[in-house]
Amino acid sequence: MSSLRTDDDTWDIATSVGTTAVMVAAARARETERDDALIRDPYAKILVSGAGTGVWERILDPDLSAKIAEVDAEIAAIFEHMGNYQAVRTRYFDQFFADAAAAGIRQIVILASGLDSRAYRLPWPDGTVVYEIDQPKVLEYKAARLAEHGVQPAARRVEVAVDLRHDWPKALREAGFDPTKPTAWLAEGLLMYLPAAAQDRLFELITELSAAGSRVSVETVGVQAEERREQMRERFERIRGMFGFEETVDVAELMYHDPDRADVAEWLEAHGWRATAVTSVAEMRRLDRWVLPEALSGDGGFSQFVTAQK
Repeated sequence: MSSLRTDDDTWDIATSVGTTAVMVAAARARETERDDALIRDPYAKILVSGAGTGVWERILDPDLSAKIAEVDAEIAAIFEHMGNYQAVRTRYFDQFFADAAAAGIRQIVILASGLDSRAYRLPWPDGTVVYEIDQPKVLEYKAARLAEHGVQPAARRVEVAVDLRHDWPKALREAGFDPTKPTAWLAEGLLMYLPAAAQDRLFELITELSAAGSRVSVETVGVQAEERREQMRERFERIRGMFGFEETVDVAELMYHDPDRADVAEWLEAHGWRATAVTSVAEMRRLDRWVLPEALSGDGGFSQFVTAQK
């Protein structure tokens, strides 16, 4: 279980779980600058540069990997690998939405949307409505920051400012969501911040709100041994000290390491969905983005990407 989380905690974009959204956006910004980029997010850098979180803005430095390699080559490889993971994950879920749109789905729900910019950057068909659910301050920051730069959504974007631990289905309906229409749901970068029971309840509610033909795509929770997590903490602390990075939230301590967590694909199959799953390792290797040293390639800390249709 996490030691930094409580049942009633809250956050903005610069604190607690909110900072992880900045971390992910920073990875998208770095990927966008690559000549061989898997995804393009022209808004990620805008969102990161105004967040005020310190260390994640430093990640935008294009020479950072080389600087880290001079201190610790293995950490540099892990740093690159983490960015590759975010790029592969983003590409996978971008394709999920493209497939859903091609199938005629025009109602989208992004759970714990953070600094997700898909409502702005994907080529949505006419009539698409994208509901974004997250903490009020997180949604406020994203909309205001992009508006400052004249960026407008590519679909009708509807903010649903509610904590997922509260009655978010009611808030979603009140925002105009129609449970009789097929919906494409996304839970990306979310489940690791939920206890096992809350994960089950989340999917129960999604199932109740999903008409026939609905789809859901999910990033599952990776598993990593505590000894390995502690080694990584120590090494990143060394890098932080050498480069003068501001002390930031320990992301691992925000997660719930719950041994009783259900297998998502199995749960969905047992509750009226047809599910398929691919390991993130397989997807990274398919896209030639697996760069971990051989000594770390057996690390069990990577997730699955699950897609299901009702």
